[in-house]
Amino acid sequence: MNTADLCDHYGAELRILPGDWQWFGARRQFSGPVVTLYALGCNGEIRQKLAEPGAGRVLVIEAGGDPGALLGDRLGALALANGWAGVLINGNVRDRHALASLELGILALGSWPQRSHNREGGKLDVPLLLGGVSVEPGDWLYADEDGVLLARQELALPKR
Repeated sequence: MNTADLCDHYGAELRILPGDWQWFGARRQFSGPVVTLYALGCNGEIRQKLAEPGAGRVLVIEAGGDPGALLGDRLGALALANGWAGVLINGNVRDRHALASLELGILALGSWPQRSHNREGGKLDVPLLLGGVSVEPGDWLYADEDGVLLARQELALPKR
């Protein structure tokens, strides 16, 4: 669904996620219910979550200021294989050329060659604050090249 059309129709019901998001996956439009993860620079919980059936969901990750890449070619392929619609990371990825070939929505702030720590320590299904905007587990995320929107429920546009 086009984010500009959603804004025109739903207006104040939406939250626009600010940020200088960069596209890394081949899919340039995605949406789905949100699963949140405060990663604290660790990718153990990311790997565990992406190994589960995604069922069209979107994993939203807060890196906690750690520059280490939280998603690379292997985790991207895992997300795609398990049916995730996308991953949005308030942090970095790596293996950008491999990610570009995956038919998966991937948004992040940038790329960083060094991976994050492969350990546990993140918090799953917690409210996040990204750029001053609240992101709650179960929200719906809509992303395209115009921006990223959040809604409390799934949205539909009237037929034209």
